Amino acid sequence: MDELILTTARDAALAAGGMIRGHFERELNVDSAEAHDIKLELDRRSQALIESLILGIFPDHAIYGEEGIRGDQKAADQWIIDPIDGTVNFFYGIPHFAVSIAHRRNGVITAGVIYQPMTDELWVASRATGSVTLNGRAIRVSGRTKLADAIVAVGVSKTESSIEKGLPILGQMMRSARKTRMMGSAALDIAYVASGRLDAYIESQISLWDIAAGMLMVELAGGKVDLRPHDSVPDKYSCVACGGGIPFDHL
Repeated sequence: MDELILTTARDAALAAGGMIRGHFERELNVDSAEAHDIKLELDRRSQALIESLILGIFPDHAIYGEEGIRGDQKAADQWIIDPIDGTVNFFYGIPHFAVSIAHRRNGVITAGVIYQPMTDELWVASRATGSVTLNGRAIRVSGRTKLADAIVAVGVSKTESSIEKGLPILGQMMRSARKTRMMGSAALDIAYVASGRLDAYIESQISLWDIAAGMLMVELAGGKVDLRPHDSVPDKYSCVACGGGIPFDHL
C-alpha cells in the first residue's frame, strides 16, 4: 500500500510537471489576477490531472488542494496538493516553480513528492522506508551550525498582518545570516533545506499544501520543522524548517 501510494504520487507529479513544462513561456489563460497573486487555468488543469491519477487508483481517498477539495475531508487517507507552487514565477517566465504532492494518513504525512519541471529534479520522501532522495540520491540537511554561515529563505505573504510580522524577521536574517533569499516557491525552499542547499526556511503565513511534502523531507533528511497554526487566519500556518545544527531560537 505504502509503495503504491509513493509510486502514484511520483507518477502524478511527473505527469503534471510535464504538462506544465510544455506551457512554459507560452500564452496562458488567467483565471484571476489579484494585487499580489495570479491564478491560471493551468493551475486547475494540473490539479485535475493529479486528481484523476490518484482517484483512479484510490477512489475513496480525499483531496485537499490549492485548487479545491474533493471527498470526505475526515477520511483516513488524504492527498495534499499544490499543482503549481510558484505560479507568479511561472507566469513571468522565471523557471523556479514546482509540483508538490503529499499523502497523509490519520493526520500523519506518510509520503511526499516535489518535482521541479524545468530542472527535472524530483524529491521523494517515504516515512515507511525512512528515505528521502533527490533524483534517486539520498540527501541530508546541511551540517552548518552557525547562523552567520547560513543561507536562509524567508517568505512573506502579501497580507498586511503578514508583512508586519515578516519584515522584522527578514531584517533580522539579513543582518544575521550570510545570505537571505526570497525565491517565490515555498515547496522548493523547503526541499532545498532538505537537500542542504539552504540552511533554513521561515514563513509566518503559509498554506499546508505549500509545505506538506517538504516537511517530511526535512524531517527524514535529519532536520527540524516547527509548524504552528496561524493565530488569526484559518487554515494558515507559521513554519520554520532548518538543518539540525542551527537552533530554532536563532531563527
